[in-house]
Amino acid sequence: MTPTPQSLSGLWPFIRPYRWQVACAGLFLVLAAGTTLAFPWALRTLIDQGLVEGANADVLATKFVELFLVAVALAIFSAARFYTVSWLGEKITVDVKNKVYAHVLQQSPTFFETTQSGEVLSRLSSDATLIQTVVGSSLSMGLRNLVMGVGAMAMLVWTNPWLMFQVMAVLALVVFPSVYLGRRVRRLSRASQDRAADSSALASEVLNAISVVQSYTAEGRETQRFADSTAQALGTSLRRVRARSLLVGFIIVASSAALLWGLYMGALSVRAGTTTAGELGQTVVYVILLASAFAVLGEVYGDVLRAAGATERLMELLHTRSDVRSPDHPQHAPWLVNGSSLVLRDVNFNYPSRPTQQALNGLCGEVQAGQTVAIVGPSGAGKTTLFSLLMRFYAPQHGEVLLDGVPIAQMDLSDLRQRIGVVPQEPVVFSGSVMDNIRYGKPDATDKEVHAAAEAAFAHEFIAELPQGYDTAVGRDGLTLSGGQAQRVGLARAIYGQPKFVVLDEPSSSLDQAGEQQLIDMVTALKKQGVTFVLMTHRKNLIEVADKALVLRDGVQQSFGSRDEVMATLMLQAGGA
Repeated sequence: MTPTPQSLSGLWPFIRPYRWQVACAGLFLVLAAGTTLAFPWALRTLIDQGLVEGANADVLATKFVELFLVAVALAIFSAARFYTVSWLGEKITVDVKNKVYAHVLQQSPTFFETTQSGEVLSRLSSDATLIQTVVGSSLSMGLRNLVMGVGAMAMLVWTNPWLMFQVMAVLALVVFPSVYLGRRVRRLSRASQDRAADSSALASEVLNAISVVQSYTAEGRETQRFADSTAQALGTSLRRVRARSLLVGFIIVASSAALLWGLYMGALSVRAGTTTAGELGQTVVYVILLASAFAVLGEVYGDVLRAAGATERLMELLHTRSDVRSPDHPQHAPWLVNGSSLVLRDVNFNYPSRPTQQALNGLCGEVQAGQTVAIVGPSGAGKTTLFSLLMRFYAPQHGEVLLDGVPIAQMDLSDLRQRIGVVPQEPVVFSGSVMDNIRYGKPDATDKEVHAAAEAAFAHEFIAELPQGYDTAVGRDGLTLSGGQAQRVGLARAIYGQPKFVVLDEPSSSLDQAGEQQLIDMVTALKKQGVTFVLMTHRKNLIEVADKALVLRDGVQQSFGSRDEVMATLMLQAGGA
């Protein structure tokens, strides 16, 4: 859809809280425009009264003082307008970015299957900058010139209607070509912003996987891919620049023609004695103001169209509704002391991006409070997919998952996820200190609570050996930590809030043999405290800790039962293989 200036109406909810500041900006804008329109009148009185033969020096000085006072008033009102409008632009842009970012964080993984994070970042940066430019500068300039243009037109009609009729006939010739060129600029502006977002998305993807890129010596190929993407963006941008340059040039030529025509007709009037020199000067300045207003409005219109496209793109993000969200009237499950129960009832699921490929099929089973269940299977069996369903990142197409007797689809998302401690397959460490990472889920935690969680996760020893201990900065993505250390920090974060239900997705993937044994000791100790564990694993040692096991293969449940029964089945399958 081609953006139009009406697309800026999407910003109204963000403008409304600052309506008094908008009113002040409008007042200063009108006063600045009115002061500018008063300048030709002061100039006319200077010429007709101060420069006529016989006028004394005091009159001439008075007229120049009047001109200076007009200039002072113009400076004051213009400065006030500039500050108020710039302040509005900064505040509104920050509010838009914060709102969009907060909304994006609430989207389910389905959203990120079709929208790259680099594109979101591009919208939050370049598109927001365009909006800030228009709201904080261009729009104000356009409104100011619109007021000046209308005022100059009114003064010309009042002082010299016949001349104004001729000038308007010339200016009318500007409108139709400008509309055509403006539409082309509008289309190319949206296309240019889309191509720029594509380049940002590509760069973000590659930079986030830089170690893989360098491992395969693909730097040259990725550089060429980025160069091709930026070349497409450049081509689109240059077409937009050419169209906009043609629009601006045409408006300036047409406006200059109107100005010169008015000057020529005014000069003829002075020679005929029907107009004074002061009236001619006043008319010329008004025509200049009118022509320059049209020229500026043409330039601003291009900015407005670009901002309209940027607004549409941001509003698209803001109006996106997550396919997984809290119900209007959620059910509340009791917080049990001895752990949480889990029930799977004929769960079927396929990813939205792969609607014909079943990821899970017919999962059934029940885990009592305080028990540990191992979800067993080879890579690609569906273990991580089941993890995503338990956290309700996705919703199954058929069947249901119950936690403590309540379907998780009927639970408030915040309530559900606060009940569950999570360690994903890939350890996630945020920039900041070790302390910040462990208390991520509960920022107001005491140091003593954090230390206790680290000790339970067998992380305290290595943390104490870091240069600043718990206050050591771990760098972006935890680059200063080894994989095993990052895994332990993730374990400490998961058990820190003392949840009664913990999901560990391949928790020993980054741990050595000693670390795996420490993990087993941690699970065993917490089981005694009534914690229910779900272990997504293929490690035999971890399966032996479980009370029950569910075996998956290609998303299909092979067996579900006690640990010993499942282990015997697995051994038979291995022997048969």
